[in-house]
Amino acid sequence: MFAPEKPSGQQKPGAFGNMASVGDFNVLSSSIPATKVELSVSCRNLLDRDTFSKSDPICVLYTQAIGNKEWREFGRTEVIDNTLNPDFVRKFIMDYFFEERENLRFDFYDVDSKSPNLSKHDFLGQMFCTLGEIVGSQGSRLEKSITGIPGKKCGTVIVTAEELSCCRDSVLMQFCANKLDKKDFFGKSDPFLVFHRSNEDGSFTICHKTEVVKNTLNPVWQAFKISVRALCNGDYDRTIKVEVYDWDRDGSHDFIGEFTTSYRELSRGQSQFNVYEVINPKKKGKKKKYINSGTVTLLSFLIETEVSFLDYIKGGTQINFTVAIDFTASNGNPSQPTSLHYMNPYQLNAYGMALKAVGEIIQDYDSDKMFPALGFGARLPPDGRVSHEFALNGNPQNPYCHGIDGVMEAYYRSLKSVQLYGPTNFAPVINHVARYASSVKDGSQYFVLLIVTDGVISDMAQTKESIVNASKLPMSIIIVGVGPAEFDAMEELDGDVVRISSRGKFAERDIVQFVPFRDYIDRSGNHVLSMARLAKDVLAEIPEQFLSYMRVRGIKPSPAPPPYTPPIHVLQTQI
Repeated sequence: MFAPEKPSGQQKPGAFGNMASVGDFNVLSSSIPATKVELSVSCRNLLDRDTFSKSDPICVLYTQAIGNKEWREFGRTEVIDNTLNPDFVRKFIMDYFFEERENLRFDFYDVDSKSPNLSKHDFLGQMFCTLGEIVGSQGSRLEKSITGIPGKKCGTVIVTAEELSCCRDSVLMQFCANKLDKKDFFGKSDPFLVFHRSNEDGSFTICHKTEVVKNTLNPVWQAFKISVRALCNGDYDRTIKVEVYDWDRDGSHDFIGEFTTSYRELSRGQSQFNVYEVINPKKKGKKKKYINSGTVTLLSFLIETEVSFLDYIKGGTQINFTVAIDFTASNGNPSQPTSLHYMNPYQLNAYGMALKAVGEIIQDYDSDKMFPALGFGARLPPDGRVSHEFALNGNPQNPYCHGIDGVMEAYYRSLKSVQLYGPTNFAPVINHVARYASSVKDGSQYFVLLIVTDGVISDMAQTKESIVNASKLPMSIIIVGVGPAEFDAMEELDGDVVRISSRGKFAERDIVQFVPFRDYIDRSGNHVLSMARLAKDVLAEIPEQFLSYMRVRGIKPSPAPPPYTPPIHVLQTQI
């Protein structure tokens, strides 16, 4: 009934390219959904389509592919007979990514026969929303009117999202080995382990490598931590294949042997069940007396439940979104088609696309949908003074715009009234958001600043200092570079390779994500796809940056509000 798992990035067993640098392997976080959520659906006061009894409702969920308007059926609940207030038992289990906009459509029908064909049943209405809207609502509970039948009140639907617990567990495991095959001519082997989880189609995806233990046939590897999602995608009986290799400096590591297990087997902990024979199939086929190539033993297995991003959102943490737009003269005259700020009546310019792509996802996590929108690098009317921190709506006391559409409107209005000038200074808008962030450090709010710019930064030293100071605050900064400029300086701010520092002080955590918009432009001209790709990349790091702040400060999520209990309908018997 439910949609199949998304296939993960596949890799041939035993093929890892040049693997000499075993230590810097990054667990394949990108191909694993951040988590899974379970959606429960209830309705109140549905339309009554049956003459002699009440409707017999069913709910059908549809999802929409990225960059594609086509709706695909995801699943159906059971049919509940004779009620206008159903609480459906069958749940929808969906992959959840913070950085993707997942459009959902819930259709309701009154089932009149056994036919699976929906056109044979009476339509009761529908509700559209995004998965982020459900998760971002208070207590992850969204209540919305059902629409779709003109002139009729179709009732309301309540959708609740619950994160599946298996997605939040990590395990701490330690292994040792005995009497492994000797592979090196002059010394003993240098063994390491490679873990693979199996996919639905029988292929394997690498999910962890241990460190190399030098010159021993009886290694004890360090304990390592891995999420249950990465290890087995939450399926406790799925095969986990472990390969044992002898490390070679040139990257041509020698295969010693392999064994298979599962999460369920490993969870028994240290016992006779968790001593595995390492088998080399080639040797086994050739040698009659072959027993094994050594054994691997599980020394310890400890389950830890991680606090997740969704725990904080469910507990009421709000994400405040601020936009800052570059109004410097290097963007070109907005009335010319060559300008990055060109106001094309038929399509969004690059600034508009970046704003909409990121803003439409983040707005689901902000209950009042009021966003401060700032500009920098322009001369303002009436006196032509240069400002690096002005309100796009012209109201410095209240720079808030309603929703992303309000931000877009204020942006277009500003283009008509200000004069593009310079220089390109980031520090004032970063400090603007930092002032707000420094006043709420209790975990109830987290701030995301989106800076859209055409490039070369003028106040590098001040910006670095602002970022180092902001790294102690509940905030993240996304910089989207538009246009053809060289963005080398921005890479330095990103801090992924070298942690950013100012006057000898290093940033407490990495809070900046920079991307050039040109890397995301879809060649076929599909802007929806360009925007989805951009949002996916710039927002993917936010949950981890958010959690790193909460962890460092020791802030636990607030308890979620009590779950919704549907009102009991008292049946009145007539005497």
